[in-house]
Amino acid sequence: MRLYLATPRSAYPVGVYTVVVLALPDAIAFDMATPIETFGRVRLPDGRPGYRLVVAGHEPSVQAGPLRLTVDEDLDAIERADLVMVPGRNDPLRPSPPAVLAALRAGAERGTRIASICVGAFTLAEAGLLDGRDATTHWLAADELARRHPAVRMNPDVLYTDNGSILTSAGAASGLDLCLHIVQRDYGVAVAADAARLAVAPLHRPGGQAQYIVRNRPTRRMSTLGRALSWIEANAHRDLTLADIAAAAGMSVRTLTRRFKDETGQSPMQWVSGVRIRHAQDLLETTDHTVDRIAAQTGFPTTSNFRSQFGQLLGVTPGAYRRVFRPQASGEADRRDR
Repeated sequence: MRLYLATPRSAYPVGVYTVVVLALPDAIAFDMATPIETFGRVRLPDGRPGYRLVVAGHEPSVQAGPLRLTVDEDLDAIERADLVMVPGRNDPLRPSPPAVLAALRAGAERGTRIASICVGAFTLAEAGLLDGRDATTHWLAADELARRHPAVRMNPDVLYTDNGSILTSAGAASGLDLCLHIVQRDYGVAVAADAARLAVAPLHRPGGQAQYIVRNRPTRRMSTLGRALSWIEANAHRDLTLADIAAAAGMSVRTLTRRFKDETGQSPMQWVSGVRIRHAQDLLETTDHTVDRIAAQTGFPTTSNFRSQFGQLLGVTPGAYRRVFRPQASGEADRRDR
C-alpha cells in the first residue's frame, strides 16, 4: 500500500501548515489514518486545503499490522514540519529507532509542535519530550508509561493534553478529538466545525473530558488483597463499612487501609466506589433499567449520590454515558438526566 498526497503542492496557500505523519515500524494503522484523514479534509473558506500532508519514516517501508506501507519521505521532512503526528505502535514497549528519537528531539528544540495518538506517547516519553509535562495515553497503558517514565505527569482520565508545543491523546477516537482541537487552534471554530462534520464527529469534546475507563481492574501488584478484592466484587451492592471489608479479608482495619494505599493508591472505600461505578457502567450498557434502579442495584445510597460520583469519575452523566453505549435504551430516568 502506497501513501500519497492527492492534492498537488501548487494548490496549497502560502503559509499553510505542513503536517508530517510518522510511519513507525509496527505502527497502528488507525493511528496513522486518523491525522491523514482529518487534516487532509480540512478546507479553508475559499475552498483550498488547510494542511499539507507528508508521510515520513526512517525506513522506505514499514509494517503496520496487516498492511505494509511504502513511505516516500525520510526523516528530513520533520525539518519542514509545523506539526509532527506520532502514531501508537502495536508493541509500545518496543524501543524506537534512535534516528526517530533524535529527529523528534531536534524538532522539539526548533519549536515544532509534536503530538502523539494513543500509545504514541511512549515514543514521545522515550525521546524525553514529556518529562515535566502533562500527558495522557490509552488508559490500559497509563500505569506502564508512568512506571517507565516517572518524570511524566500522567493523567489517564482525559481525552488529550495540550502543553502548547507537545500534545498527547488517549486511545482510538481521542486522536480525532485532538486533531480537531488542533484545527480549531489553527483556523478557528468554523473551519474545525466543517472538518468535524466531514468526519461525522462532535467538534466539542474538551481534552479534560474523562476517558471511558473500566475502573478498578486488579493488577499483579495486588496479590495480598486478592481475598478482599474478590469479596468486594461480589458484595459492592451492599451497604459496606470498613469493618465489613476488613473482616472478610481477615485483617484489621488499620492493616487493610495500609495495604490498599500501598497496592492501589486508594482507600478501601474509594475502591468500592470504583467497583460500583464499573458495575453501573455494565448495567447502563446492557440493560434498559432506569438510572434510579441501577443506583440501587449497585450499592449507591441515593440516585443523586450515584450521579455525583459517576460524573466525578467519568465526566458525564449516567444518561449521557448510556446514549453513547446503548443509544436504543430509553426511560423516564434517562430523559430526566439529559
